[in-house]
Amino acid sequence: MRPVQAQLAFDELGTPLRDTTFVVFDLETTGAPPGPSGITEIGAVKVRGGEVLGEFATLVNPGMVIPPQIVSLTGITQAMVYDAPPIEEVLPAFLEFIGSSVLVAHNSGFDTSHMRAACEGHGYVWPKLTVVCTVRLARRVVPRDEVGRYNLTALALLFGAKTRPTHRALDDARATVDVLHGLLERVGNLGVHSLEELMGYLPEVTVAQRAKRHLAADLPSAPGVYLFKGPKDEVLYVGTAKDLRRRVRTYFTGSENRSRIREMVALAERVDHVVCAHALEAEVRELRLISAHRPAYNRRSKNRHQGWWIGLTDEAFPRLSVVRLPRPGVLGPFRNQADARTTADTLAGASGLRTCTQRISPRSPNGTPCVLAELGRCGAPCAGRQSVEAYGPAVESVSGLIAGLDGRPLHTAAAHVERLAEGQHYEQAARHRDELSALIRALGRAHRQASLAAIGELIAAGPDGAGGWELAVIRYGRLASAGVARRGVPPMPVVEALVASAETVLPDPGPLHGAPPEEVGVLLRWLARPGVRLVRTTRPWAEPAAVAGWQGWLNLVSEAHSLEHVG
Repeated sequence: MRPVQAQLAFDELGTPLRDTTFVVFDLETTGAPPGPSGITEIGAVKVRGGEVLGEFATLVNPGMVIPPQIVSLTGITQAMVYDAPPIEEVLPAFLEFIGSSVLVAHNSGFDTSHMRAACEGHGYVWPKLTVVCTVRLARRVVPRDEVGRYNLTALALLFGAKTRPTHRALDDARATVDVLHGLLERVGNLGVHSLEELMGYLPEVTVAQRAKRHLAADLPSAPGVYLFKGPKDEVLYVGTAKDLRRRVRTYFTGSENRSRIREMVALAERVDHVVCAHALEAEVRELRLISAHRPAYNRRSKNRHQGWWIGLTDEAFPRLSVVRLPRPGVLGPFRNQADARTTADTLAGASGLRTCTQRISPRSPNGTPCVLAELGRCGAPCAGRQSVEAYGPAVESVSGLIAGLDGRPLHTAAAHVERLAEGQHYEQAARHRDELSALIRALGRAHRQASLAAIGELIAAGPDGAGGWELAVIRYGRLASAGVARRGVPPMPVVEALVASAETVLPDPGPLHGAPPEEVGVLLRWLARPGVRLVRTTRPWAEPAAVAGWQGWLNLVSEAHSLEHVG
């Protein structure tokens, strides 16, 4: 008869500690700082569920003299390590022994820094494993008046370790195993039963906050969006998770250093949720919920407008203006007004548009030419030196560049940078180069977003990592429907069902047809992931070529900029 396996309790969600493999290790060294040499002994014990799975112990030739005080402390002499293997011969076996286990050490920073330096010094990669420090954990759960000091000897005595620490690696590792088990028993009484909870345990989480774990009790282990709600049913905070229940629990037992979030948890009285098909839908729903509720504890709630845009004014001699509304023919969005203004100035200088704000009458201009006119950077239409017809090509080139049809202003700006560099005006050249780079990036971003937002319906599928497909129906830059075709399920019937139930999206005027820029950006990043395929679109998805060809120049500039900083 097969034994009945006990169902995991709510507190044991995550990776249960009893199922976690720990490698408890200790080093002895010559006292030298971390480097490719200096280790004299390694001892390690592999345990899981209280059972010892294996041990690793070896002396190491440190490649240097062991000081007398270290010999007195550890008992390891120069003669003992004379025939011992050097660290470069020990590392492969030790790395194989630890595998993907959770590492444990008393004062882990000392031991891991020496092992990391040894690996780097001999061409090995020190693995990025979870590390538990028994000193740090002891300070959190053992009162000082109970133990006096947090050294290994004191803690081994407190927890009745079977092995007495002797400043020899294997003995100290064995003693640390018993200390670890004693500490885990104590944190278990505080509701910490999984590896995730152990790593997230902090004393700053109050008893009252820990008592709110019941708020996550009814959440499913599924991807989605969670909403913390306050005493007046107001939304305090919105977040996303691959596993709603596990993620929300970390707010009550987790390592949350943000004081505002701890304050939010203290106010919360309920956690609502929305289950999503996959991470893309969760991320989009999070953006929409933040926009709708403006939660006080979400940073993105502070500035929820559609960004800043650059557009031509409607007058006889148009100029570039920074505006808030994304009307047709504008460039953007920009995150802040300063970036928009800088880009507008760069574009005006590259095209020959005026930068003054006065309104100019083509019949009776009565202005005084500015400094830019004297420098040849403005045709001075304010003084009647330039007619509407002569000014027109500059306006057309800017309109064409924003639309992705004309790259002449970019060529003009690049030629100016080259002339400055040839004239050895390097600081000015570098400044104009960086401004041109920012303009190219802004144009590329705007064209990518506009090209997606112009498509009435685009259906895409991305691998879910388990042999199935994550599906998305995108209409005019907005996620209209989302679903999953699991492994073995024909995807096309699922696609048709998603299309039939998808949200109706009516486009608005403007470059993004009313779609929020952040949502378009999220969709573009998802579509660019490896393995994502287009199922079908109502029109070809293409970006303008007039600016896209400048990506190579931008890459060269970025590389040159990096080398300049190195030099």
